[in-house]
Parts: sequence; C-alpha cells; structure tokens
Amino acid sequence: MNALELPVGPQPAGKQPAAVPAGRVAGSTGAAKWGVRLIGLGYLALLLGMPVALVFIRAFEQGITGILNAISKPAFQHAFWLTLTITAIAVPLNTIFGITAALAVVRRRFPGRNLLNALIDLPFALSPVVIGLSLLLVYGRNGFLGPILADSHLQVIFSVPGMVLATIFVSLPFVAREVMPVLREVGTDQEEAAYTLGASHWRTFWQVTLPSIRWGVVYGIVLTTARALGEFGAVIIVSGRLAGKTETLTLYVESRYESFDLVGAYTASIALALMAFAVLIFMNILQAQRSRKENV
Repeated sequence: MNALELPVGPQPAGKQPAAVPAGRVAGSTGAAKWGVRLIGLGYLALLLGMPVALVFIRAFEQGITGILNAISKPAFQHAFWLTLTITAIAVPLNTIFGITAALAVVRRRFPGRNLLNALIDLPFALSPVVIGLSLLLVYGRNGFLGPILADSHLQVIFSVPGMVLATIFVSLPFVAREVMPVLREVGTDQEEAAYTLGASHWRTFWQVTLPSIRWGVVYGIVLTTARALGEFGAVIIVSGRLAGKTETLTLYVESRYESFDLVGAYTASIALALMAFAVLIFMNILQAQRSRKENV
C-alpha cells in the first residue's frame, strides 16, 4: 500500500484494504473549512455588513454637504455631547462598582453573597424598557421617592440624572463579570504574601490586586462603554425625549427618522457606528498587546 494512501472501513479477511488517497482527504477537509467560513461570513454580511453599508451609502446620497448640514445642527451636537457625557459618568461609576462587587463575591464570605452575585446579572435578564419603567416608578413625580425629590427641588426623571441612572443600570454587570474569573484565576497567594510583609489592604489592592486584574478591568470598561453609547430602551422611558435637552444620539436617530429627516438620521447612525468601531478597534489592540506579552 502506498504510504500516502489511507485504509477506509473494515475489510474482509485475506484481502488488501481499500485505500483513499491522502490528497483527497486533505482536499475534503479544506473544502469543509472554506464552506464553514463562507457560511459564517455570509451570515455576518447579511445581518451586519449589508445594513451598516447601506446606512453609509444612503447618508452620502446627497453628498458631503448634507452630512455637514446635519452635523452643524444644534440638536445633533447636543445629542452627541450628551451621549458622551452620560457615558463618561456611567463608565467610571460602573468600573468602581464592578471591581468592588467582584472582590466582595470572590474574596469574601458574607450573608447575601449569593444574592449579590445573582443581582449583578439582573440587567441581563430584564428588558431595558422594564428597567426604565422601574426607575420611573421609583423616581417619578408619583413614584416612591417622587414626593421627597419634589420637596428637595430635585428632578431625576425627564432629565439627565435619570438618563445616567438608566445607563448605569443597563451597563452595570460588564466590569464585574470580566473581573471575577480573573480574580479566581490569580488566586490569593500574592495578596497574602503582601499582607505578611506588612502591606495594608489599600496598598495591596493598588500594587498587587489591581495590576493582576487589569486586563479584566480594561475589557469590562470597553464593553461598558459600548453598551452605554448604544443604550435606547431604558433611556427613552426616563428622558422625555426633549430635543436639545434630553435626547441622546440613539433617540435623535429615531426622532429624525420619524420626522422624515433621513440624512440627519443616517448621519447620527454613522456617528454611533464610528464610535462603536473605535471601541472594537481599541479592544482588538488591547487583545493583541496582551497576547504579545503572554508570548514573550
């Protein structure tokens, strides 16, 4: 039998086994791999690539002038900066909460630990619309805390604070869920060694714990940022959709589309898409750097 031929199936006694050329096996394997890749790429192209490409094409149908006019509108600029402002508030707060919650769940044993671990995933289970409605029932004028807030002349619902709360709620789990497995993986040996050498809890956190979980924190921040930039369901409930006051870019897209200002809607969509691409590119750069450091 040729060394490049492989026997296939059981053979009768006294007969040489049938063989299949190795080249044919390799060819079949290669064809299967390319088939799987083409199916995956085609699926992504239909669901993601084509719709996003059409948004860019439609936005430039009237040339660059239409886009520049859409960008120069005060409502667009306010929505853009409000989106960035809400994200800039929500991400640091969720980062602090996520690290604290991860340390509490992984490193501590206390009553209610399992409940805290389950509540962290609550935003994953609830619809954003339900989250917005819940905030309305608590902080609205007729809500649980409504009279107290009214007496203090504080407005949460239909204002920026309510939008920040909604964004924090929906993006809350990402940092915690990225940090927890890293904490379990690194263990407690280095921290215990630092305590033995006389380091305080605070110094141990900054010099031992945080450097060891930094990649989990970074990935959590990236995911939180992406989620905060694209939030719609919870924000639309608590914002009131006041143009130039409580309208983020996602709400601006809907309002422009409903007003038949398609160029304005497409332009805002492009702005959101570019921010999302920037987040993805940043995450890929970080992953490449991490892989490079681990291989050194």
